[in-house]
Amino acid sequence: MITIRPFKPSDWPAVWAIIEPIFHAGETYSWADITETQALELWVHKVSATFVAVDENDCVLGSYYIKPNQPLLGAHICNVGYVVDELHRGRGIASMMCEHSQADAIGQGFLAMQFNFVVSTNTGAVRLWEKHGFSTIGIIPQAFQRAGDYIDALIMHKQLQAI
Repeated sequence: MITIRPFKPSDWPAVWAIIEPIFHAGETYSWADITETQALELWVHKVSATFVAVDENDCVLGSYYIKPNQPLLGAHICNVGYVVDELHRGRGIASMMCEHSQADAIGQGFLAMQFNFVVSTNTGAVRLWEKHGFSTIGIIPQAFQRAGDYIDALIMHKQLQAI
């Protein structure tokens, strides 16, 4: 059984083991050259909350962070980042984390959720976010560089609570 719980500092080695190959692959996140220290700051310290998806043995299968999308007057909209271990994809973990993150966002008082930079070729993520009610509200032409090609990035949004 998969559950989602708050991140503990002892989870970091497992989370880093998931994040590192995803980031360094340069396919879906723009932090290809990120160090472990930088990733820890980004994923754990400069966010509102971090969560992990774990199995019945408390083995980390995925993680997400949630944070305000902008400071101060834009802080009512959150931004979230997700990663799932390559060996555990296709089991609904990202979907579970998306649902959990929306409930947590509402609990934190966020009114909407926005993904600022979804690489358009990440069709699995786009399809999943659309399934969970997100709409593409903008396209940033040629915003992501991958292997010498320039690929569009999408801005996706979902209203969580009425204003």
